[in-house]
Amino acid sequence: MGGPIAELFINIHLSGAIQMVLLGFIGGVLSGFIGSGGAFFMTPGMMNLGVHGVVAVASNVTHKFGKAMIGSRTHTTMGNVDKRLAFFMLITAAAGIRLAVWIMSTLFQSGAGDHGGASGATADLYISIVFVAILTVVGLSMLKDVFGKENGQTGPSTKIVDFLRGLHLPPVIHLKVADARVSLWILLLGGLATGYMAGTIGVGGFIGVPAMIYVFGVPTAVAAGTELYLAMFMGAFGALNYAWEGYVDIRLVLLLYLGSLLGIHLGTYGVKVVSEKVIRLVTAVIILLCVMSRAIAIPMYLRQINVLAMDAGWDVYLNGASKALLFLSGIAGCSAILYYVIRAYLQRKKVHCSISESVGPERANYSLHAKGVAV
Repeated sequence: MGGPIAELFINIHLSGAIQMVLLGFIGGVLSGFIGSGGAFFMTPGMMNLGVHGVVAVASNVTHKFGKAMIGSRTHTTMGNVDKRLAFFMLITAAAGIRLAVWIMSTLFQSGAGDHGGASGATADLYISIVFVAILTVVGLSMLKDVFGKENGQTGPSTKIVDFLRGLHLPPVIHLKVADARVSLWILLLGGLATGYMAGTIGVGGFIGVPAMIYVFGVPTAVAAGTELYLAMFMGAFGALNYAWEGYVDIRLVLLLYLGSLLGIHLGTYGVKVVSEKVIRLVTAVIILLCVMSRAIAIPMYLRQINVLAMDAGWDVYLNGASKALLFLSGIAGCSAILYYVIRAYLQRKKVHCSISESVGPERANYSLHAKGVAV
């Protein structure tokens, strides 16, 4: 491996390794909780730690495969995966991923040729701009949906779903698990957008999950589970494409796994004990904080490609502020999720002890199983 690609990979010290594991843990909790894959946190987090954007995306997509496999398995046992929906979206998601890999590789190579030491800055800028533009719309839309309810409505908005159903675009696919009927063309378009965003910034879930909820009319829990199931295949395909181009750093993948494989179980359990409104609110707030974090870093990339005249010394401060805000948003969101998980566990334990005292341990377990409570 030589040329500009050889310059992509960094030395990983102990402190950096610990931060990578923390990134993985927080991303895993968020992934299991909202079905986004957690890449909206991990991709910019790796960039803040000095990883080039193209490597961050490639390594994140590769890491996504194993994490999504575990998360989707848990959601499958809970009945939250619609495999028919995932299949139709995957048809065009693969094309979207391939297009994204080609664009990213082209931008990196052109940036390396034009700017020498700023190798990869063009791709980093592109990733950041797309990240900010898309996730700002998603985050604000979710906040509007949470706080803009009328007449006590608590479920997601159905305006887009009702509009598309009124168009009657055949053929219409019946999604049994999701209990929804959607035009095949809408499913294919949603898959293309999800695949492209997954390949561009590693955040396919923030296109796929909102699309499933607000465009297809899928329940939030099923959207989260199906997105993880879909991400398993997108991750495998994306990993192969990026690895072929030489952008995957397996060290980063393994460090992310150390944290995420634990976090995803906690996040998945949180889906069972937290209301849909709270899930959407936590998701929207974290998204917007991550958007602000990435926006702070954009002037740094503009300077590196000689578009913005700014003292290079500002790079340290901009990156530091971006990193601090990102970790603040992730830790705060993760703490909120864990609070609900721990509270639900303690309540379950209290109920178990109460029943045990009155009917005995064996009959207590039987009673809890009969009520559908895990013991």
